[in-house]
Amino acid sequence: MSEAPKRRPTGGPGHGPRIAEKPKDFKKAMQKLLAFVKPFLAAVAVALLFAVGGTVLNLLGPNVLSDLTDLIGASFAYVPQQGIDMIFPLDTDEVFRLCMSLVGIYLGGLLCSYVQGLIMATVTQKNSRRLRTAISEKINRLPLRYFDSNSIGDILSRVTNDVDIIGQTLNQSVTALVTAVVMLFGSVVMMFVTNWVMALTAIGASLIGFAFTFLIMGRSQKYFARQQAYLGDINGHIEESYAGHNVVKAYNAESKVKKVFNEINYKLYTSAWKSQFLSGLMMPLMNFIGNFGYVAVCVVGAVLVAEQDPAWHIGFGTVIAFTLYVRQFTAPLTQLSQVFTSMQSAAAASERVFAFLEEEELSDESKKARRLSPDEVKGDVTFEHVRFGYDPGRIIIHDFSAEAKAGQKIAIVGPTGAGKTTMVNLLMRFYELDGGCIRIDGIPTSELTRENVHDLFCMVLQDTCLFEGTIRENVVYSKEGATEEDVVRACKAVGLHHYVMTLPRGYDTVLDDKANLSAGQRQLVTIARAMIENAPMLILDEATSSVDTRTEALIQRAMDKLTEGRTSFIIAHRLSTIKNADLILVMKDGDIVEKGDHEQLLAKGGFYADLYNSQFDPA
Repeated sequence: MSEAPKRRPTGGPGHGPRIAEKPKDFKKAMQKLLAFVKPFLAAVAVALLFAVGGTVLNLLGPNVLSDLTDLIGASFAYVPQQGIDMIFPLDTDEVFRLCMSLVGIYLGGLLCSYVQGLIMATVTQKNSRRLRTAISEKINRLPLRYFDSNSIGDILSRVTNDVDIIGQTLNQSVTALVTAVVMLFGSVVMMFVTNWVMALTAIGASLIGFAFTFLIMGRSQKYFARQQAYLGDINGHIEESYAGHNVVKAYNAESKVKKVFNEINYKLYTSAWKSQFLSGLMMPLMNFIGNFGYVAVCVVGAVLVAEQDPAWHIGFGTVIAFTLYVRQFTAPLTQLSQVFTSMQSAAAASERVFAFLEEEELSDESKKARRLSPDEVKGDVTFEHVRFGYDPGRIIIHDFSAEAKAGQKIAIVGPTGAGKTTMVNLLMRFYELDGGCIRIDGIPTSELTRENVHDLFCMVLQDTCLFEGTIRENVVYSKEGATEEDVVRACKAVGLHHYVMTLPRGYDTVLDDKANLSAGQRQLVTIARAMIENAPMLILDEATSSVDTRTEALIQRAMDKLTEGRTSFIIAHRLSTIKNADLILVMKDGDIVEKGDHEQLLAKGGFYADLYNSQFDPA
């Protein structure tokens, strides 16, 4: 039996870079994303109109360029009958008009692209901000039960990676999709309007090249998947090896760890080499497609330019226009394949984000009117037939009943997995009861808001938690009105003041990864934090487990002072630290098997006596 459910591991092979996921339900995922983006749909529509406008203008450019080329070329003509070149008057006004038209068209296209880019960048960042805000607010409304069954790394990935993927897709893929579709069909239309023979030539040449490209890329997909899988494996292996470096050294496992690393590394090398080689062929292939199209256009165009039959003859400007249309036709096909891949990733990310946002929340307590003021609380706590299980079908607290009078020091002891920490979590309303009731001063905690219950307790846990900030900020954490004297007094009480004053910046020393605090010193900071909180009730969950015997004695004196006049719940494995407790509750398998003070329980010679004496028995 365990006191808390096991969390899913955060290390291991699964925590390398994620393979691009495919959504379970693409349509549903995109519908949810559209619903969330609804406030910005008008702006997105305007951006898409500008994208379409810019694309249309770029499609008109080659046609005008063709007219300009033909106009200039018409002033130089070869007369076969006379075998000489003839120069005809050039219509400079028309040339100037066509040049200005080209400048206007391309400047208009640039302006449209700029406006749509500005709008989409704004929409994307605002939407990403809304998503992150929604996730952050959701986290505060989720029960701890959710975090027990989901890894923290996975939740953080939804806030960062998944939101970024959605943002990038909105910013790039949406307008790129519309632009590519308009460019693709627009270029086809313009080519057929200009000359159907050249249109068939350009499209046929490009499609032959793309068929060859898709054949190669289809073969390369499996290598990309293997590369991502092996990359995840090697990251997990390195993470475990480095995190357990001392264990690896102590058990002389270096050779085995190195062998496993080399095996995974070789597999990664092989798949990465093949995937990178094949992906490196993409640009040469795209250039080949473009050049192949140019060659086809030039060869057929040259034949048609030399054709004497007016029905087939074309001007040199038409050939120039088609060289541009070939590029405008091939580029969208590549762009569309990239967009569809991006949309798949965005849909998968949306599923993860909205699945998180739709998780069951804590019950709404806005209508609860009852409140206990910390200044007025006596501290009487009653457990009445408490029943609880982290999983519905696995009850670990069967029938817990106990009573703590105001100002008493209550110790909860028992073997690992007996349910000690679980009872404290229930007292703080971190979890809801499956049965029974917990009362504070006669009022059921279920009738009080969670925030109100939390205000009545200060806690010191076995696992210390320090935030990046100064020592002063960590001690004063969330306590308004605390003075410098209060901070110094609390640190002196736990024996931390002398060490703090040896630091170059004293209480202004920033605690981060570079701060050289031992496990015991980190615990002292959290104990000082509890003293500053000065709540009417106190919870100590193995608070002295990380300190040495001398420091423990110092802290014990500070705790005795801290617990004066407060109802205190102390969880301890070192039974010597709770000799002076007013009431000791001995737990086993989720139930109280014995209760009384230290001397009474020793005199019984029961389970507590066995636990206590086991501390002094030889191994």
